[in-house]
Amino acid sequence: MKFRLPQWLAFAFRNVFRHQARSVATLAAISMGVAGLILAGGFVEDVYVQFGESIIRSQTGHLQITRQGYREGRIRSPEAYLIEQPDDLKEMVLKDPAVHLAMARLAFTGMLSNGKRDVGIIGEGVEPSLEATLGTFLHYIEGRALTDSDRDGIVLGQGVAQSLGLKVGDRATLVMSLPQGAVNALEFVVVGVFQSFSKDFDARAARIPLAAARNLMDNHSAHLVVLLLQRTEDTSAVVSSLRERLGGLGYEVSSWRDLSDFYEKTVQLYDRQFSVLRLIILLMVLLSVLNSVNMTLFERTIEFGTMLALGERPGRVVQLILTESAIVGMVGAILGIVVGCVAAAIISAIGIAMPPAPNANIGYTATIRPLPVDVLMSAMIGLAATCFAAIMPARRVSRMNIVDALRHGN
Repeated sequence: MKFRLPQWLAFAFRNVFRHQARSVATLAAISMGVAGLILAGGFVEDVYVQFGESIIRSQTGHLQITRQGYREGRIRSPEAYLIEQPDDLKEMVLKDPAVHLAMARLAFTGMLSNGKRDVGIIGEGVEPSLEATLGTFLHYIEGRALTDSDRDGIVLGQGVAQSLGLKVGDRATLVMSLPQGAVNALEFVVVGVFQSFSKDFDARAARIPLAAARNLMDNHSAHLVVLLLQRTEDTSAVVSSLRERLGGLGYEVSSWRDLSDFYEKTVQLYDRQFSVLRLIILLMVLLSVLNSVNMTLFERTIEFGTMLALGERPGRVVQLILTESAIVGMVGAILGIVVGCVAAAIISAIGIAMPPAPNANIGYTATIRPLPVDVLMSAMIGLAATCFAAIMPARRVSRMNIVDALRHGN
């Protein structure tokens, strides 16, 4: 038994192909609108991903584990929030298969001097080899990253180096006050000058080997353990798991998003801008489709008048017009998905050279990353706009005077 379309649906398909010029114009408007939404959404998603990865791989890592209260009390009394056995904590969290690396950091503040002037810095003692794996978004404009053999090496943010006129190979003295009231000082050799995504960070940042920081601060502890995960998408799940495991031990687990207020505000800004863009494209598709549908129905006035004169119910006429619009909208949405995804692949292969963002040092190459949910949402917007645009013209046709319709154009 052969499958046959219902008569009204088959009639709608024939009408769509019978009015090819109008159908093509409507398809072009819908497909371009859907493709535009896909490309805009993919571009915004790429901004989110690249901005997030730059934060993760230059500053915060995916997660940070600290003593409870460290974030609030670190300025006043950082010595009260030390992790006494950071190696044991690292061994514990590395049992999670989602965790790739765990590294200890010892935070400090002090004065860096070139012998003529001083600059206040916010520094960290780090494990060089592990930090080199994490810090792939740190761009060294001079020299190199720290290595395990650099006992007296120091790397500086670009702003710090410029303020003191320091270059690779120069010596600088780091002076630090201890909680007991003593003052310690060590001389370091500049081995690298880096840029990150943030000018503010580069203006105050300095890093030295963890062993040197412990020597300066006269302890063998750490303020935080930084985790690098196998995949950024696992962040929420690992945070929940570690909070359950470590919360009772007096530890606090923070994700990179918790530590990056600027990122959250940027996401909110782009979300609102993209919502406005969606609305604009929706209105453009609505107006274009509305114009095309009106012209098509105007040209078919006699046809609809004949249908009504032969006893066709007005509701069936409305159903026919809406079905035709839905068919065109569906085909246009599918075509828009194809055009949008192909364009996204081509643009991503070429890349979009982007200037540095506000308060940033480094530009980047943008791509288009369309998410399945955004692709589906874009197609639904195109289809909904087409159907909505046909409602008012269809109702108007169903209510027209039959005699006037039959005399249309005479």
